[in-house]
Amino acid sequence: MDVQDRTAKAGPQEELAARLRLLQELSGLGVRALARDAGLSSSSLSRYLNGQTVPPWPAVVALCRLVKRDPRPLRPLWERASNPLPAPPKSSRQVRPLPRNDLPRDVPDFTGREEQLAAVFAALDSHRAVSVDGMAGVGKSCLAVHAAHRLAAGFPDAQLYVDLHGFTEGRPPLDPDSALRMLLAALDVPSERVPQEGLEQLAACWRSELARRRVVVVLDNAADADQVRPLLPGAGASVALITSRNRLLGLDEVPPVSLDVLSPRESAELLARASGDPGGPDGRLGRDPESAAEVLRLCGHLPLALRLAAARLRHRPGWTVGILVERMAQGAGEFDTAFAMSVRQLNRSQARLFRMLGLLPGASFDEYVVAALADVPLSTARAMLEDLVDAHLVQQPTAGHYRLHDLVHQHARRAAEEQDSAAERERALGRVLDYYVHAAAAADAAMPFLSSGRAVSAGRRPAELPQFEDKNAAFAWLVTEYGNLLAAFETAAAVGADLHVCELPRFLRAYFARRCGTTHLNVLFERSLAAAERLGDPLRLAEAHSDLGFARYNAGRMAEAAAAYEAAGLRVSQAGDARAEAELAMRRGCLSWDEGHVEEPLALFRLAGTLYERAGCPTGVADAAASEAWTMLQLGHREEAAQRAREVLDVPHSDPAWPPALTARITLGVAIAPEEPGEAVEHLHRALALAREDGHLHNQAWCLNCLGVALRQTGRYEEALAAHREAFALLDELFEEHWKIHFLNGYAETCRLAGLPEEALRLHRQALELAPRLGNRYEEARAHDGIAVVLDATDPAAAAGHRTAGQAVLKELHSP
Repeated sequence: MDVQDRTAKAGPQEELAARLRLLQELSGLGVRALARDAGLSSSSLSRYLNGQTVPPWPAVVALCRLVKRDPRPLRPLWERASNPLPAPPKSSRQVRPLPRNDLPRDVPDFTGREEQLAAVFAALDSHRAVSVDGMAGVGKSCLAVHAAHRLAAGFPDAQLYVDLHGFTEGRPPLDPDSALRMLLAALDVPSERVPQEGLEQLAACWRSELARRRVVVVLDNAADADQVRPLLPGAGASVALITSRNRLLGLDEVPPVSLDVLSPRESAELLARASGDPGGPDGRLGRDPESAAEVLRLCGHLPLALRLAAARLRHRPGWTVGILVERMAQGAGEFDTAFAMSVRQLNRSQARLFRMLGLLPGASFDEYVVAALADVPLSTARAMLEDLVDAHLVQQPTAGHYRLHDLVHQHARRAAEEQDSAAERERALGRVLDYYVHAAAAADAAMPFLSSGRAVSAGRRPAELPQFEDKNAAFAWLVTEYGNLLAAFETAAAVGADLHVCELPRFLRAYFARRCGTTHLNVLFERSLAAAERLGDPLRLAEAHSDLGFARYNAGRMAEAAAAYEAAGLRVSQAGDARAEAELAMRRGCLSWDEGHVEEPLALFRLAGTLYERAGCPTGVADAAASEAWTMLQLGHREEAAQRAREVLDVPHSDPAWPPALTARITLGVAIAPEEPGEAVEHLHRALALAREDGHLHNQAWCLNCLGVALRQTGRYEEALAAHREAFALLDELFEEHWKIHFLNGYAETCRLAGLPEEALRLHRQALELAPRLGNRYEEARAHDGIAVVLDATDPAAAAGHRTAGQAVLKELHSP
């Protein structure tokens, strides 16, 4: 393509027009035919091709698809051409520095495996994926992680790791749906872009994200080919390293590399390096070569067993190798010899803690949950964990986080069953479940929205919980602990801890609002409702129905949400809890608003405010007042809306992006735009900056569209169009058609006043098509009226028909 050379000195608008003209050449169509096939008006397309007007992004996409070209390379150029506003900064939802690196630590004593490493790298070069298989303890994970560390520099966008738990005793393998959501969250893909349902859709989203990045992924401990197939990268440069005890038959496109035990030479080298032996005839191993050879035999040349044995030598400088052999000889097998000898070196409290670690439901653990598990102070838990790390019984893949090798976990679990009473194990597991509910509640309380505000009643509060200095710290903890929290929920359900099953999902709502979509939230609340029914408490049952409705609403399942809210309403009145009634009224108001009603939501938000005030919840009062102000604005009561919004902004709060304040600031900006344009635009730019900083794309689209409306009211049409275009580019990126219905008519009005009647007509007609499908009668009426205004000058009869249709819809809306 020579277009780039020819337009290098042109502005972005001229360059974009040149690219579009090339697309027309490729199509072989005239302007009229091309416009028809792309769903555009011929006059608009002419302006796009001549560089008079920047097309909306959907028009660019439509033209590219007609000639089977990927539109994504044109996106940066389109943004430069269409957007005079400052480019959005990187989202602050990335609370960790980039690139994301979840790889466990590389072992400092990695030994041998040169041939296998070369095979791994060759497979990745040719197929972008490789599977490493072999018996337990043979060093599969160690090899994959070592290879990933060596590859990291060539894959700078992220280095990811997920344990698929294909062989972890006491827990099922991680299902591909959960694994994909964890991986997409690790790439910081906004929840709005993650498909809500469907494994194939999730896998496609994952492949799409990998295709535009350079990422190395370690998929550890795969159970079978079916578990790992959806997790494989597709096109692009990203690579995946898979480990499994089984040969993954059925993955013909993934070359296998099989591991055997270490050779005698490699085993001797690893034992020397891991034990700190200097080598040569003067070292302990050199002075007693027969005993050293016996250590290698007793360890079966398995790397894990060799490291356990070496740890004993390293920490026992007075031992001879012969003493080590005597201690190891008491074991039963290749791994047991080294394992049993290591455990025997622990004191009583260390051994008790080690056994209890086998009871933990999650894949990893930190010192806080270990303190709760063992019922010891945090400092004691930290010290004992370090002792277990030194003994090579516990791994520390990252600072502050620990895990057990599957074989070690298996031995710890069996030892607990043999040596600890069922009552003691039950109490320890109960303390763990208590910890996860209380820790999740603490993180939820540090988040600025959707917090339940209700005290935890499940179990006893642990003596020490993580401290969260701000919402980003809380969110980072939830991201890290997500898998463990789900494992705790599953364990609570399995052991019949219904109170924990009821409460834990309530403290994950803020997390799910920002990550992982809504599929899991629906599943959690379905099971939470079943637990509430078993408990029989009216208030919990009311909250469970309300929460399930909230999950349904966020998944776009409006009819099911309404049914759940109806069931909650029947029970909340019996419970007599003003706070639960207020929350339900707010949720019903949001649902009613999305269904296209205006007056009903206003009444519900006002009711919520009264109930929150009665319950002594000022945060809820402010939230309800902000929603009330926004609704009054939609009814045309600008002065009342502005006054209510200012009242909300006067409420002190430490977080500038506090949702009630954000809603109030947007409302105020639109409400006062005709009279106070400078202040209005300032409020809306401030709201946009906060939404960008907080990382919520929906809120950014909302702010941008409202900024477009305000700028239009002040006569700044080009800036208004730019704001609308950026907003709809975000909505296109999110695949959120149903959200567009709130903004299409406003965007169309801006186009009409900016002298783009055909564009206005197209947008109004899009709204008219979408609104009935979504059940939004109010926007349907607005679309009819907007079309009538555009057609008044050219087709009065058609205009009159649309005006009559719109009035009929409004009459239906206002009829009792």
